[in-house]
Amino acid sequence: MTHWKQKVREFFYGMMGYEFAQHALEMRASMENLFLLAIVGDMIGLPILPPYYSLRLLPYVVPNVQTWKRRVLREREFTDEHDYHLHGL
Repeated sequence: MTHWKQKVREFFYGMMGYEFAQHALEMRASMENLFLLAIVGDMIGLPILPPYYSLRLLPYVVPNVQTWKRRVLREREFTDEHDYHLHGL
């Protein structure tokens, strides 16, 4: 009986909540990109904050710097961001 309930719950989540969850993850990633750009943007040539504040926040962002640099500096097509969005269909 619980297996059936789990399948129904997953079906309704996929029908109603999946798009909201994906949108929330995309928004979080874009906000994280902006935050890291402001803090350690001088690593890629965009100094925004004075070095004093960047150095104070650096211990908190060190684990994310390598993946952020890879994500920001990779080559992209113009339409990469909107590959799978149906926008109301």
